[in-house]
Amino acid sequence: MEQFAIIKDIVIILLVSIPIIFIFKKLNIPSIVGFLIAGMIIGPFGFQLITEVKQIEVMAEVGVILLLFTIGLEVSIGNLMKMKRLMLFAGGLQILITTAAAAIIFSMLGLPVSRSIYLGMLISLSSTAIVLKLLADRNELEAPHGRLGMGILIFQDLAIVPMFLLLPILGAGPEVTLSEILLQLLFAFGAVAVIITLAKFLMPKILYQLAKLRIREAFTVGIILLLLGTAYLTHSIGLSFALGAFIAGLIVSESEFSYQVVAEVLPLKDAFNSIFFVSIGLLLNIHFVVIHPGMLALITLLVILLKALIIVSIIRFMNYPFRIAILTGLGLAQVGEFSFILSQAGIKFGLLNFEMFNAFLASSIFTMVLTPFLVQLTPAILNKFALSEQAKSDEIPAKEKAIEDHVIIVGFGLNGKNLARVLKETGIQYIVIELNPDTVRRESAKGEKIIFGDITKDEILHHTNIQKANVIVFAISDPQSTRIGLQLAKRLNPSVHAIVRTRYTSEIEDLMAIGADVVIPEEFETSLQIFNKVLEKYHIPLNVIMKQVSILRGESYSLMVKEATNIQQSFVHLNEILAAGLTETYYLNSDNLHLDKTLSELNLRAKTDATIIAIVRNGTTISNPSGKEKILGGDTLVITGTHNAVDKAFEYLDGK
Repeated sequence: MEQFAIIKDIVIILLVSIPIIFIFKKLNIPSIVGFLIAGMIIGPFGFQLITEVKQIEVMAEVGVILLLFTIGLEVSIGNLMKMKRLMLFAGGLQILITTAAAAIIFSMLGLPVSRSIYLGMLISLSSTAIVLKLLADRNELEAPHGRLGMGILIFQDLAIVPMFLLLPILGAGPEVTLSEILLQLLFAFGAVAVIITLAKFLMPKILYQLAKLRIREAFTVGIILLLLGTAYLTHSIGLSFALGAFIAGLIVSESEFSYQVVAEVLPLKDAFNSIFFVSIGLLLNIHFVVIHPGMLALITLLVILLKALIIVSIIRFMNYPFRIAILTGLGLAQVGEFSFILSQAGIKFGLLNFEMFNAFLASSIFTMVLTPFLVQLTPAILNKFALSEQAKSDEIPAKEKAIEDHVIIVGFGLNGKNLARVLKETGIQYIVIELNPDTVRRESAKGEKIIFGDITKDEILHHTNIQKANVIVFAISDPQSTRIGLQLAKRLNPSVHAIVRTRYTSEIEDLMAIGADVVIPEEFETSLQIFNKVLEKYHIPLNVIMKQVSILRGESYSLMVKEATNIQQSFVHLNEILAAGLTETYYLNSDNLHLDKTLSELNLRAKTDATIIAIVRNGTTISNPSGKEKILGGDTLVITGTHNAVDKAFEYLDGK
C-alpha cells in the first residue's frame, strides 16, 4: 500500500484544510495562512499525520509551475507601461535597497558575500497572494497604497526570473573564476532568449491548431503540454521549472487565446497552490521553533521593520503622504511565497544549510501570519492619530482666501475630471485635492486649480478654505481616507454638503452616520442603469421610468438594502403599463427605403397592427393624415399601438 501513500496524504491535506480555511475566512484572514497552519499541524513535526513529504513536494512543484504560468499570463505589456513609474521606480528601488541592506547586515554577521546577497533576495520578496487578497477584501485595490503595493508586487514577481538565473552564480564556489561566472551568466540569458524566441514562434501556431479542432479536451491537454514542456526544457538545460512556466505564460498572454487559457488553468492552479502552501507548513520544524523562540521572534521583527522602513522611505521619497507610505510599507513587510520557492532552489546550490533553512522558513511563515493583523490594525491607529491631531496652522494662503461657496473635489480620476469640466463650464468655483504627484504636476501645468495633499489632514482642508465651501465631493476609491476626510470636513464646516462615492451599498449607512449628505454607491447606480435600459426596451414611458428610479433612489438608498418588499410594491402597475398601448415617434432618414410612399402604399397597420396618427414635417403637425399622404425624408411619424405592434412597426420601417 506504500505506493498509494500519496493519495492518503492528499486526503488528509484536504480534510484538514477545509475547516481551517472556513474558520480563517470568517476571521477575514487569507486562506494561505490557513494552509500554512494546516501543514504545521499535520506535518512530521506536528501530529505526524503525514511523515513523508517528498511526494507532496513533487505536487507542490507543479503548483509552483502553475503559479508562475498564470503570473506570466497576467503580465500585460500595456498594463506594465501604464504602471512603469510605480513598478520600475518603487519596485526596483525596493528590491535593490532591501537586498543590499540585508546583504550588508548578513555580511557583518560573518556570512560569505554570495550567501548574504542570496538571503537579501529572499527577504526582498513579498507575498502577492496575501497582499492582493487583503486589498481586495478591504476594497483598497484602487486606493493609493493599493496601487503602490500592486506596482511593487508586480516588479517583485518579474524579478524572480533574474534571481533564478543568478542562483548558479551565487552558488558557485570561490574556486570559480570571474570568466566562468560571466560565461555561465551569458549561457543562461542566451538560453532564455532562444527559448522565448522558439516559444513565440511556435506557441501561437500550436494554440491556433488546437483551437481549430473545437475539442475542449484537446485544447486543455495541449495547454498543459505546452506549459510542462517549456518548464521541462528550461530544467533540462540547468535552469528552473518555474522559469520555463513563466516564459510560457508570458508568450501565451500576447495571443488571442489567453482568456480561455486562464479559464482552463485557473482551477488547477488553485488546487495545486493549496498543496504548495500546505507543503511549506509541513516543512516547518516545530521543535526548532520551541528551541529558538527568541531568535525567531527577533528575526521576524527585524525583517518586518527592515522591509517596512525601506518601503516607507521610498514612498515618501516619491512625495506620497506619510499615511500612505505606512499603509504600503506594513502591507508588504512579510516574506512571500516566491521566497519559499527560491529557498528550496537555493538548497540545491548550497546557499542554505539545514539550520538556516529552518530559521528562514519559521520566521517567513510568522511574517505571513502576522500580515493580516498588521493590515487590520494600522488604519485604525493612523485614523485615531489623524483625527486627534490639530492643524499646524489655521492660516489660509492668500490665494485661497477669495474662494467662497465653492466645490472641493477630492480625487482627480474619471469622476473628478468630469465634475471639474462641468463646474468650469457653468462658472462654479472649485478646487481639487489629489494625492498622485504626477497628476498634480500634469494638471497644474494645464492651468487646473489642483493641490497636492492628503484629505485626512486638517491643514489640507484649511488650504481649500473648507470653512467657506458649499459642497465637498469625495471621488476617490479609498474607503479609509474617505471616512477620515468626511469627519474632518464636517468638523471644520458642519454645513458643507458632502457627496460621497462608494463602491457598495453596504457602506451607505456608515457614511451617512458620520456626516455624508448624499452617498452614491457604484453597484446601485449600475443596477439603476440596467433597470432603466430594460424598461426603455419595453417602451415604458419616460415619466414612469423616472418615477421608478426616484423611488429606488429615495430615502438615501435604504430601500434597496433593507426594504426589498416595498420595492416590489412600486412595480405593481408595470404589468398594466405593459398591457396598455403607447405612442412612439419614428424619424425618417434621407436614405429610408420607404420614402415617397403614400401611407396606403406603406400599409403599416395591416402589416404590424400599429397606426400612424400624425406626421411632423418642418415643425408642422399633420394630424390624422389620409392614405394619400406621402412620407418624406426628415418626417417624424407619430405611431400608436401595443408594445409588440410598435416594435414590429419600427422593424418594418427599418427594412428588417
